[in-house]
Amino acid sequence: MKERTLKRRIQGMPASDGAGVRLNRVIGTPALRNLDPFLMLDEFKSDSPDDYIAGFPAHPHRGFETVTYMLAGQMEHRDHLDNVGRLEAGGAQWMTAGRGIIHSEMPKQEQGLMWGFQLWINLPAAEKMQPARYRDLAPGDIAEATDGQGVLRRIIAGESLGVRGPVGGISVDPLMVDLRMPAGTTLEHPVAAGHQAFVYVYRGAVRLGGEPLQAGELGVLSDGDGIHLSAAEDSGVLLLAARPIGEPVVQYGPFVMNSSEEIEQALRDYRDDRLTD
Repeated sequence: MKERTLKRRIQGMPASDGAGVRLNRVIGTPALRNLDPFLMLDEFKSDSPDDYIAGFPAHPHRGFETVTYMLAGQMEHRDHLDNVGRLEAGGAQWMTAGRGIIHSEMPKQEQGLMWGFQLWINLPAAEKMQPARYRDLAPGDIAEATDGQGVLRRIIAGESLGVRGPVGGISVDPLMVDLRMPAGTTLEHPVAAGHQAFVYVYRGAVRLGGEPLQAGELGVLSDGDGIHLSAAEDSGVLLLAARPIGEPVVQYGPFVMNSSEEIEQALRDYRDDRLTD
């Protein structure tokens, strides 16, 4: 195995999105605008309702995919295609905006901890105008595998320990695994050579190839075909990888296209109620 090493260490920055949800933005900041094909990674975590109760009312997307993964709390997804999904602790949604989707994600709780992530993954130019689709993943839909050390791997996309996650058929061939590592454990995990890859530590502390990463830090990885992690304490780590697209990225808020002309068209389509036609 050619072990991947830590290229960059990124700290997120406080941000607000939706109708005022407080979050930590890790990808999509001046420090890390994007990581082809990953466009954005937000972590929202608070037990104060004022930080999340306003939620994410109806809003549009075009040109990419959004993934929401919950660790605690409940939210409800609704979209113009009449999809309704309950996002619960341990569950996820995988939504392809394609040509256009209008959706909302609203809290289904008035108190308690709300903790989760939203990830944006770009679409190649040839797929940006495909029809929108939505997949609701209940906690029981997420594949799981546990190794001999007790490391639990929750697999949303890709494969871990020979177990495949429920999301497939995505052209950038994503890997998305939640690694839950007890203190003192280690693991090696394959990552396809040539794919962009990063880890995000959301709990505890780990070492990647000898380099420390703390909760709230993202590690951008060098190329290679695998990683080695060790947990200094009970830790949670998101491992993500995907094939780079290598195309221009022009973004205006919730629209991500390949040129300013396509962004202008998206704005006209939204203004004229034709975004989702």
